[in-house]
Amino acid sequence: MRCSIEIKKVNKKARVPEYATPGSAGMDLYACVDGEIELAAQEFAVIPTGVAVSLPEGFAALVYARSGLATKHGIALSNGVGVIDSDYRGEIKVGLVNLSKKAYTIMQGDRIAQMVITPVARAEIVL
Repeated sequence: MRCSIEIKKVNKKARVPEYATPGSAGMDLYACVDGEIELAAQEFAVIPTGVAVSLPEGFAALVYARSGLATKHGIALSNGVGVIDSDYRGEIKVGLVNLSKKAYTIMQGDRIAQMVITPVARAEIVL
């Protein structure tokens, strides 16, 4: 299933999300920061991406940790999985937590998460 999404740079330094390979399920999201951010052991931070998306009704974007960051460096999403609703138009920001015992540095343009676009069913509640 395909859909079109509009992406807007809200910061001129932002890098537009992109699929790394033709088989990628998620688009890489990139840090849009001034200088670098050191994420100390057991610390969390909210990292801006510098982009906003417009999703069609009936779709959502799910933001997941990058497996390489998680398995090699202990960097995970602070909320597990981020959910971007179809009516959200603000900048995408990614909450990261350092679960390791060593500091990790995030720099401008680093891949920090991945975003998967997925259809969603809206349930009718029946009591």
